[in-house]
Amino acid sequence: MPDLPLKPCAYPYCPETVRGERYCPEHKIKTSRDYDSRYRPNHSKHYGSRWRTLRQLYVSKHPLCEECLKVGRYVPVDEVHHIVPLEDGGTNADDNLVSLCRSCHAKTRSAPRLL
Repeated sequence: MPDLPLKPCAYPYCPETVRGERYCPEHKIKTSRDYDSRYRPNHSKHYGSRWRTLRQLYVSKHPLCEECLKVGRYVPVDEVHHIVPLEDGGTNADDNLVSLCRSCHAKTRSAPRLL
């Protein structure tokens, strides 16, 4: 079977050539880190196995979106949202949590936060 042809690294202004890859080894690592920092934020700071257990317990008590229930729609929960974010001093207590569908959660997250 013939070898794949050499082609330029897709990173801007990189002079390296690669065979069967998009980026050279140096830029493959850099682009992977950039992607992870932008699209995969590290939630392990606040969200570990303890959070997953608390979330599952809350979802079992509140299986439907609480915002949709207010208007008479029955939509299953996708997210458990902190009313006061943990970084602003919120807790994982039940009175600081609300179960939301994906649509309601997106609306909540896009609303400006009051300080």
